[in-house]
Amino acid sequence: MQLILASTSPFRKVILEKLGLPFKCIAPQTDETPNEGETAEQLVERLAIAKAQAVAKENKDALVIGSDQVAVINNKIIGKPGDFEHAFKQLKEASGKRVTFLTGLSLVNSKTGKVQSTVVPFHVVFRYLRDSQIENYLNKEQPFNCAGSFKSEGLGITLFERLEGDDPNTLMGLPLIRLNAMLEIEGMPAI
Repeated sequence: MQLILASTSPFRKVILEKLGLPFKCIAPQTDETPNEGETAEQLVERLAIAKAQAVAKENKDALVIGSDQVAVINNKIIGKPGDFEHAFKQLKEASGKRVTFLTGLSLVNSKTGKVQSTVVPFHVVFRYLRDSQIENYLNKEQPFNCAGSFKSEGLGITLFERLEGDDPNTLMGLPLIRLNAMLEIEGMPAI
């Protein structure tokens, strides 16, 4: 079976490459609008499944990986900032707080229709940040397409006091420990 990542995220692609399995990336055509009353957990799991299923429909005999992530501060979902102003506001709000990142992960077997899915949490405790630190960081790294307004694999790691979670790959959008367990169930483990 071929392995497909239902994503165009360069971050997820790099993470999946760690497993050493051949795969290809295909952009899923999925409406990512939250449903009314949907919790953050429900949202990321539903979207991870929807992305994988959208790609699975067009690719027979494949294992398709879907993933979606949101950050939650004070019980409020925050997404990708898109620009400097919104990124500044997000980091200002995160300063000194524990922020939860929820990553929905799914694996769809297009041949059998079997769906495995889970939501993996990861927590980041931010340092207290001065406005000048936030501005300097944003000017250097410009993380405007990243949930939470930082790149933990880069300079963004300096914004944190500590990380709390089982798998640091989760913070970048693809929990490899859980994914490998799902692949094992389908007979395609990394090792």
